[in-house]
Amino acid sequence: KFGAFISFLFDPGFLLPRVVILLCVGLCTFKITSLLIKRSNLVRHLKAFPGPPAHWFFGHALEVVVCLFYCKLFYNNINTILFYYMPYSLLFVPPSTEPKDDIAYRFIKPWIGDGLLVSSGQKWFNHRRLLTPGFHYKILKPYVKTMADCSRLMLDKWEGYSQTNEFFEVFGPVSLMSLDNIMRCAFSNNSNCQNEGETNTYIKAVYELSDLVNMRIRVFPYHSDLIFYLSPHGFRFRRACRVTHRHTEEVIRKRKEALMEEAKPEQTQAKRNLDFLDILLCARDEDDNALSDEVIRAEVDTFMFEGHDTTASSISFLMYSLASHPQHQEICREEILQVLGDKETLDWDDLSKIPYTTMCIKESLRLYPAVPGISRKLTKTMTFIDGRSMPEGSYIGAALYSHHRNSMIWENPKVFDPLRFLPENVSKRHPHAFLPFSAGPRNCIGQNFAMNEMKVVIAQTLRRYQLMADPARPPKVAARLVLCALNGIYIKIKPLQPGATTSLSMKMP
Repeated sequence: KFGAFISFLFDPGFLLPRVVILLCVGLCTFKITSLLIKRSNLVRHLKAFPGPPAHWFFGHALEVVVCLFYCKLFYNNINTILFYYMPYSLLFVPPSTEPKDDIAYRFIKPWIGDGLLVSSGQKWFNHRRLLTPGFHYKILKPYVKTMADCSRLMLDKWEGYSQTNEFFEVFGPVSLMSLDNIMRCAFSNNSNCQNEGETNTYIKAVYELSDLVNMRIRVFPYHSDLIFYLSPHGFRFRRACRVTHRHTEEVIRKRKEALMEEAKPEQTQAKRNLDFLDILLCARDEDDNALSDEVIRAEVDTFMFEGHDTTASSISFLMYSLASHPQHQEICREEILQVLGDKETLDWDDLSKIPYTTMCIKESLRLYPAVPGISRKLTKTMTFIDGRSMPEGSYIGAALYSHHRNSMIWENPKVFDPLRFLPENVSKRHPHAFLPFSAGPRNCIGQNFAMNEMKVVIAQTLRRYQLMADPARPPKVAARLVLCALNGIYIKIKPLQPGATTSLSMKMP
């Protein structure tokens, strides 16, 4: 067979096939050689960094896959650790101001466009400046009532569980509530998704896109655009993208028509509260030009993606944390009832009057950060204070899940202890010890929105129900686009007697 192949190559009647074959062989040889040279350079530069034993070819690819599934703790009592996998390297270090990496974030761009999450350079800076007014307290203040309405609708649906004394999964309904809330607050769009559930085509498309992006990150052959888009999963992804884009474009079109009927934004304020979409439509760039429909759609889709699943994950794990620690739950409930008095929901001014509940929220975010890791791509060589360096083109990241459980930073890191966040204790730690919303210029622009929503939802919940965790089904934590539980997050609720008060099980600080 080999002799026949050689004869074919030298047969003058098959010149074109020979040229094609030789070009393909040459291209493959060049590609493999360049990858091996790049890998060799990376290994040489990164020998100074500690790390677990690596496979001779795959590097730490298998360990990275395990991390994506189960959030395995890759390091203990060290500040940096190296992982590399063909053809990339990944170093877990504190957050960087470098642009986002072009691996996982690249898979999201067809859905959310070049919005604030994935853009870089001057474009990111300009968009960040334009969008920051959308998170001013004057904009966020009216959202408190909307958040309370959305959480009340969810809790009303839970009434049946309070009578049956059965455990139920909370991430699903919390996710719908969070999506309902963000669509009402940011876009003044009453989606009715808590009643329609995943039968709504847009809601179904959002969930399908999240699942497909997660799957593409885990399946290495799908990192190739060609392979992914030719697959059935790629077809489903493009179809779901079209659904979300059409929905977003329709929301933008209707809002534009509404704004055209109003002479000034101030008149809009007199009729209704300005929301995130109003800020986008009224924004002007450095040349005093309005943002294009494509840019607005990208930022709307980005906000939907960033502000929906992340908040749902945080609220779900917060409920589980308090259900697992009834003594802290009781203190939070007492504090909330004292602030509420005869009111049914928290007001804007009440959000700062529940310090112990806020500390419990932060402790839950420490143990279960909604975004378990962030990564960047170096545009220049990074040199550390000890002289070690990372070459340009390397991928670095902050493993937030592991960082928040590092015993060098946190005493008894696996213990749920809200008192870690007393002001006197916070002052003793490095500012980057706690990073649920990242840090630096590229920190989460919506962190105040998320914290307010968590406070409102947990206050509404503890006012009505006692939470109890299922000891038989602890969550199997997994790192996907957001932190989740492979087996779900199960709790049981018990209704509180109207007007009943709770007794403190420990002295409040």
